[in-house]
Amino acid sequence: MKKRIIPCMDVDNRKVVKGKKFLDVIEVADPLTLAKKYVEDGADELVFYDISASTKNRDMFLDLIEEIAKEVPIPFIVGGGIRTIDDVEKILSIGGDKVSINSAALLNPKLIQEAAVKFGSERIILSMDVKKTGSEKWNVFAKGGMEDTGLDAIEWAKQGEKLGAGELVVNSIDEDGVKDGYDIELYKAMAAAVSIPVVASGGAGKREHFVDVLTEGKASAALAASVFHFDEINVGELKTFIEEQKEVVGNE
Repeated sequence: MKKRIIPCMDVDNRKVVKGKKFLDVIEVADPLTLAKKYVEDGADELVFYDISASTKNRDMFLDLIEEIAKEVPIPFIVGGGIRTIDDVEKILSIGGDKVSINSAALLNPKLIQEAAVKFGSERIILSMDVKKTGSEKWNVFAKGGMEDTGLDAIEWAKQGEKLGAGELVVNSIDEDGVKDGYDIELYKAMAAAVSIPVVASGGAGKREHFVDVLTEGKASAALAASVFHFDEINVGELKTFIEEQKEVVGNE
């Protein structure tokens, strides 16, 4: 599987938003317009996270998700507000290619297993928000990064793989929106602990950061938001830059 570049749209109030370390959130753009742009720019996949469906305990924007899915020929990942197997089925039935499950998996790990059995591991992603809590130690945080679950992130990743998740999205809260680079140590540790693809999220600030996490960090894919949203980095130009490093990045 080729290394992938994945723009991420965090959506609230039907608009793409962006914050820093999960705080100071501002509106950025219309999600459908942005989705079309990323497809044109050559994104490998696209993520739609409904960031407040879980915290506000409301239903997902299914009509918006369906509208975007129709315009997105690349793999379309949807997360946020997925609580039950019925929610997973709804997303996949309206055009989502993969679902990303975070909070609900913490409350009911068997949801991952049930979804993987019913729909296939390749369509089920375990997503986690993590913070560094010690030397070579990261904990999983819940409720928009506000609550330490006490769960060791590496152990949770291993459990997710055993339950049937086909992929992991690991978001570093410490690096979220900071643009100082991905937490290489975190992704190396994750990749060493599991055999499923690890998607790195949080910290992209320049093109070299993507190369670093895809090589030294052993990530299978790099996800980013603000550098793409604000045109600081163009997806197509980034992919060309990475191709030029192919002697290092190559294929998995």
